[in-house]
Amino acid sequence: MSIEENKKLVRRYFQEIDAGNVDILDELVAEDYQDHSPPPFPGLGSGREGLKQAFRLFWEATPGTHEIEDQIAEGDKVVTRLTARGVHEKDLPGIPATGKPVETTAVVIHRIENGRLVEKWSERDLVRLLQQLDVMPTPDGNAG
Repeated sequence: MSIEENKKLVRRYFQEIDAGNVDILDELVAEDYQDHSPPPFPGLGSGREGLKQAFRLFWEATPGTHEIEDQIAEGDKVVTRLTARGVHEKDLPGIPATGKPVETTAVVIHRIENGRLVEKWSERDLVRLLQQLDVMPTPDGNAG
């Protein structure tokens, strides 16, 4: 695949997730997909099935969107800087629903092989997210 096709694949991945179409991951993601970042919650599986579990969990609890701010590609890797937004409508594991809007930023690197996502590395602003979910206090001592 070309660099532009790789970027298009990653954009489609986020668009499908935003539409709640988790089953499309069977087409876009390799079965033995490897996420090099820690899972968002304990007990989630690995590979493509673990990814589907995580996205179902977040889609049900915090439906929202991913806005791609920047995207850079070289070889078999695509780097995406994005902002994710949603509303915390339902409980997440150990985190009761707040009804509040949430927003977090991330930089995600995907590696593509044979037209599918095979690996991922990411850095997210988890502190800000946890503050918005009332799990951590803000610097002024208040909940998010």
